[in-house]
Amino acid sequence: MRPVYIVGVGQTAVAEHWDKTAQDLALDAGLQAVRDFSGTIGAVYVANALSAALGNQSNLAPAVATALGLRGVETLTIESGGAAGGLAIRQAQLAVAAGLADAVLVVGVEKVSDVLDERREAALALSMDADWEAFHGVTVTAQWAMLMRSYMHTYAIGAQEFAAFPVNAHANGVANKKALYRFPISADKYQIAAAVAAPLGLLDCSTEADGAAAVLISATPPVGGAVIRIAGSGVASDTVALHSRTDLLKLDAVRLSFERALVQAGIERSDVDVYDLHDPHAIAAILAFEAMGYAARGTGYSLGTVGAIRPDGSVPLALAGGCKARGNLVGALGVAQIVELCAQLQGSASTQVADARIALAQCMSGIANTVATHILVRDA
Repeated sequence: MRPVYIVGVGQTAVAEHWDKTAQDLALDAGLQAVRDFSGTIGAVYVANALSAALGNQSNLAPAVATALGLRGVETLTIESGGAAGGLAIRQAQLAVAAGLADAVLVVGVEKVSDVLDERREAALALSMDADWEAFHGVTVTAQWAMLMRSYMHTYAIGAQEFAAFPVNAHANGVANKKALYRFPISADKYQIAAAVAAPLGLLDCSTEADGAAAVLISATPPVGGAVIRIAGSGVASDTVALHSRTDLLKLDAVRLSFERALVQAGIERSDVDVYDLHDPHAIAAILAFEAMGYAARGTGYSLGTVGAIRPDGSVPLALAGGCKARGNLVGALGVAQIVELCAQLQGSASTQVADARIALAQCMSGIANTVATHILVRDA
């Protein structure tokens, strides 16, 4: 298998883009990613979760490829909820590593602002079990709230212990010019925020927004600048229905995908310098860190309270604002994570971790029923 490099990236602002379609956003990000590339792009993979449900348009990939002037190339549209972007990156990595294409463009795009909240929630629930969960009105946010409640009960802690995660995300998001929410919040405001799905409050819930990101993956390293390689990739799955699991607070797919990525990259968990996780709520990041072995079960919240997740901490998280401040791009999230972590490894991030050389991106669908983990390494 050939080594795989990132040779171009692009990203739009995360916002309510009332005047743009999903294809407009995808074109914007895609053109940024390919503008300095002179080779041949053999395929275009597009990650999207909600266009068929909200925009009455599926099969986005050939439309995006045509708009980019790449008519006739292999195209693939990938839909897997919030894991779609990560899966698209993985498929591109495999195609280039196997020699099926010398370069593949991955575009993640989401357009959610043109519909009412009720319809958006129904679309997001498509990543859940249709018969036993979504049919009865359960939402993904409600499920995370149930896990947070279970965590609080099991480990005898209060909701205030979760505050450090959104506070950190917003502190980092202030400097990100493409973030949806560029303002700080405090632990005090977190505690008095209105409930969304108790115990989850308004300041512990991310907002789904419009945006696109693109990554150009190649078998040939870039000339000049940082050389960033996709060193490891892992994907795993779990039951779609949350009630089918034996332990609700154990995210097995997170652990498996992480372990597989580590093995492929040939590194230890302690080697990672910077992290971008699927963190629509603090409980999601906490359970992910515990599943990956960065904290013992029932202690993941302390990574926030002791400052480990801050830019100068041992597990720097959400440096571009995470889902909470940057905004949740759903199917495009996994691609945006790679773009933002490339900036970290290039030393040009809006909130920079000193001497970052190895980065980890992780995105998931539903309550970790599909999880994709990628490890990026700066070789030079």
